[in-house]
Amino acid sequence: MYVRKLNLENENNDSVFLWGARQVGKTTLLEMLYPNARYYDLLLSKEFERLLRRPSLLSEELETANEGELVIIDEIQKIPQLLDEVHSLIHKKKLRFILSGSSPRKLKRIGANLLGGRALKKTLLPLVSAEIPDFDILKAVNNGMIPRHYAVNNPWERFRAYIGVYLNEEIREEAISRKLNSFTRFLEIAAFSNTEMVVYKNIAQDCGIDHRTVKEYFEILQDTLVGYLIPGFSATKKRRAILAPKFYYFDVGVANYLSNRKNIQQGTESFGHAFEHLIIQELIAYINYNDLNEDITYWRTSSGYEVDAIIGNGRIAIEIKSSNEVNARHLKGLKAFLEDFPEARSIVVSMDKNKRILNGVEIFPANEFLKSLWNKEII
Repeated sequence: MYVRKLNLENENNDSVFLWGARQVGKTTLLEMLYPNARYYDLLLSKEFERLLRRPSLLSEELETANEGELVIIDEIQKIPQLLDEVHSLIHKKKLRFILSGSSPRKLKRIGANLLGGRALKKTLLPLVSAEIPDFDILKAVNNGMIPRHYAVNNPWERFRAYIGVYLNEEIREEAISRKLNSFTRFLEIAAFSNTEMVVYKNIAQDCGIDHRTVKEYFEILQDTLVGYLIPGFSATKKRRAILAPKFYYFDVGVANYLSNRKNIQQGTESFGHAFEHLIIQELIAYINYNDLNEDITYWRTSSGYEVDAIIGNGRIAIEIKSSNEVNARHLKGLKAFLEDFPEARSIVVSMDKNKRILNGVEIFPANEFLKSLWNKEII
């Protein structure tokens, strides 16, 4: 059992929307934290059918609930009409709800009642290193961090099933069944673009579709919490920055499967891409779980300088190198960035054996960086 870093408690005892991609562990987390809560699981066909037929049953069944009592509804997006009942119960009965689901996209699209600010929004992401005893970075780079995938020796068949379920669900929800082939092709091309700058025109040509459709597909990946577009950092003055975003799937293992990267070994190009993805994945999770008002961007100039992660308005600059011995040539991007932001904390995350300082830049072994990150010593 993993002890997750996401905190669902709050001092005001507010209700919570808990979002997260499929199989990241939402149900397991809720069952572990709240074993005595009233629980409605809309994946159960009988529960789904009776509440779909009569959403008012929820209010009737909770009429005798005590003020402040916790009620959990899993897969809330399956019956949006229940949100009107939830809204009334929060207001009249002062009940607390945790409403979980894969994403809010469907609810937003149909204009469902999102409770008018009466519920906090939380997102559960795949596992992070601090949640895993004896964390194995090579296993993480290969398997990714979805709990069912990280734990096994060969997750390939589980990935196949996972992607199949995702495709079927999204095609049904987004009404793009006529575009199945193009969407499937897009998922693969997006995987090859993973960790890279997104050029919509090029991806559209590779997929054989219009660039506006490519933008729509990326929007689906973001809104369903299956991918992230990391914007370019533009505040430097001495060099012209490129603003096109970089793309990352929500889990490095998913990207590996879609790009057919198997048995990744240190020292290969595949390891470099997957290693960068894993560190960015951890940074995103850390900022998310700690509710930090910090943006994560990347910096790339027209002359080719690049820094993989910029935190805030240039406060921290992080370069990710899979080398087992970082040297001065790996620092060119950081040094160029420091010309505009000389006070920035500059870090390289690598496979070095020991932490050291090189030309004023902190060189962190990956495992030590991750421990320092979750100990709140980096951000």
